[in-house]
Amino acid sequence: MHQYLIVCPLVFLAGFVDSIAGGGGLISLPAYLAAGVPPHLALGTNKMGSTMGTVISTARFAKSGYIKWKLSLFAAACAIVGSIIGSNLSLLASEKFLKGMMLFALPVVAFYVLKNKDMGDNQNTGSLTEKQMMLISMAAALVIGTYDGFYGPGTGTFLLLVLTGAAKMNLKTASGTTKVINLSSNIAALVTFLINGKVLLPLGITAGVFCIAGHYIGSGMVVKSGRKVVRPVVLAVLLCLFVKIVKG
Repeated sequence: MHQYLIVCPLVFLAGFVDSIAGGGGLISLPAYLAAGVPPHLALGTNKMGSTMGTVISTARFAKSGYIKWKLSLFAAACAIVGSIIGSNLSLLASEKFLKGMMLFALPVVAFYVLKNKDMGDNQNTGSLTEKQMMLISMAAALVIGTYDGFYGPGTGTFLLLVLTGAAKMNLKTASGTTKVINLSSNIAALVTFLINGKVLLPLGITAGVFCIAGHYIGSGMVVKSGRKVVRPVVLAVLLCLFVKIVKG
């Protein structure tokens, strides 16, 4: 029972944060570990809750008309390919090398967010053609999907920043597209963990219900309030990720 008391409230918070700006795994995965769940089981069980929650926020964005389905599905396919590549690279490359890269990259990303106060709500939003937007989204999904398979934390946040910055999407469309990409990656990972028996089903399903509640509330805030909510949460996620990497 103590596992449920530790995990469920924190997974609710993780779902709330993840639906707004990504990075929920920075909260939920440590929650499972703090509750005494072994690392591999923690990863698999965390994916179950995350997948259940992401289904809800994706559905809510879809209902509000913020998902470009053709673009999102092509990008999702690229993310799955990238995740497979990243998973295999993780067996060969040094995690220390990637952490060093992240320590350099995160302050740069944070500076970009601080400088870019509009977060996909300026005169350049929508200035690209549909084809250009799709190509950038697919490239971003492939690269960030590879990162997700290799390392993972902050994947949704990075996607959101690239889609609003390089692909010139408005914030709500970028959030919806990010959810579709994340959902496809989560499902692929969850299937892998289930096949290998690395999911605690009772805890995962219960935590998933709390994650659904967090995603539902958080995605509703994005739909209603947009960048007023997203920008500060993105900065908080980046700060948490930086601290996590520094502490190792």
